[in-house]
Amino acid sequence: MPNELLGSGAAFLAIALLIIVTLYKAVRIVPQSQKFVVERFGRLHSVLGPGLNLVVPYLDRIAHKVSVLERQLPTARQDAITTDNVLVQVETSVFYRIISPEKTVYRIRDVDAAIATTVAGIVRSEIGKMELDQVQSNRNELTANIREHVRAMVDDWGIEVTRAEILDVALDEATRQAMMQQLNAERARRAQVTEAEGKKRAVELNADAELYAAEQEAKARRILSDAEAYATSTIAAAIKENGIEAAQYQVALKQVEALTAVGQGAGKQTIIVPAQALEAFGDAFKMLKGR
Repeated sequence: MPNELLGSGAAFLAIALLIIVTLYKAVRIVPQSQKFVVERFGRLHSVLGPGLNLVVPYLDRIAHKVSVLERQLPTARQDAITTDNVLVQVETSVFYRIISPEKTVYRIRDVDAAIATTVAGIVRSEIGKMELDQVQSNRNELTANIREHVRAMVDDWGIEVTRAEILDVALDEATRQAMMQQLNAERARRAQVTEAEGKKRAVELNADAELYAAEQEAKARRILSDAEAYATSTIAAAIKENGIEAAQYQVALKQVEALTAVGQGAGKQTIIVPAQALEAFGDAFKMLKGR
């Protein structure tokens, strides 16, 4: 009897232990940053997402635990030759993350090495289509092209390339010296062109100033001519209206004004006046007095 009880207790304990182990194997808790790849009899069965998951114990097994966090490949340098036969060293940086673990674990062995090789080949291909000046000036366009080609190439691996950047394009010393000479020559040319344009502009401005002065002088002469013409017409009208006396009055007035101007000169003046002029001045004073 005691042996029977002992045997039944051991069996009950074994069953309870089996149930506990079965439940433990059936329940799988997946962290937020991972995905689990489940195999059944050596074949892909399912992919478990974050949270609590149930599997068939003893039939299903967790074959791969894949992190879905974004990853960065080590910074790489690769040589490339442009269409104008310039050797450059391109430094690249790539960020990616796994979005389909079932493709990544069954289609590619070394993800990092595969992406690095793909990026190197695409960089050489894209730079080989451009000249050095285009590589330097169109780096954003070049980066965008490389990113799109890399995304298309790695899509079958269940990978999303989030960023692919060209960090630097380095030149050898001889090419750098040649570019510096070309840059200095271009700066000297621009300086000469700027100086020549400045001189040309100065000549144009000087010519414009002279033309403006001539126009203003011509306008002044025209105004004076108009004034003299108006005065002459006024005197002619007065002569026509009052006869010869108006003309004599104007002559006498001019003579007196001239004599007054001579007398107001600085210093002592000796003036020799003909007798006819004295008579004319006398007549002028009489006429002015009569007026």
